[in-house]
Amino acid sequence: MRKSVTVLDYDLGNIRSVTKALESLGAEVTVTNDPSVAQSAARLVVPGVGAFGTGMRNLRARGLDEVIQRIVEAGRPVLGICLGLQMLFDFSEELGHHQGLRILRGWVTRFPVLNGLPIPHMGWNKIRIWQREPLFRSLPDEPMVYFVHSYFPVPDEPSVISATSVYGVEFTCAVSHGNLHGTQFHPEKSSQVGLTILKNFLSL
Repeated sequence: MRKSVTVLDYDLGNIRSVTKALESLGAEVTVTNDPSVAQSAARLVVPGVGAFGTGMRNLRARGLDEVIQRIVEAGRPVLGICLGLQMLFDFSEELGHHQGLRILRGWVTRFPVLNGLPIPHMGWNKIRIWQREPLFRSLPDEPMVYFVHSYFPVPDEPSVISATSVYGVEFTCAVSHGNLHGTQFHPEKSSQVGLTILKNFLSL
């Protein structure tokens, strides 16, 4: 039986790449911006490329912020990718102060300017896995994944951190808390490692 997954479209997500990656794993993918459709998702992916404030504004305008909350509360698997991860937290410092979904405690901050490193952080980088289950099952301890970002989350609770990476500073690049998961990197652009992560998500 094909695994079903819903990808949320709020005009800022990397929809095509995420959808193609999930379909390559045999998933039945529904892409929607309709709250009435999204709320029935067996599994929900919240992708994202763009500014935090715009992302939250788009979610609220469609009532999709409430849908995400309800699916998390119902215990169904949710995966936030990049901006989709960041918006799970209390607030972001990107271009001001913007309130997030407040599902996870913590905030989102910008990389400091260190050692001449360019911002955004873009390209392949090694991550260190702290919680192997469930997303990182069957992966090596320090796999390579693909990043494109200038901001990263700072969780209040270290227990939700499932992986970190280093770019001038060590930063949280993945979280896991019950049925809620998120990656700052893009699994849909991370070759076989990323496909393994998405396959593990589909197994939930």
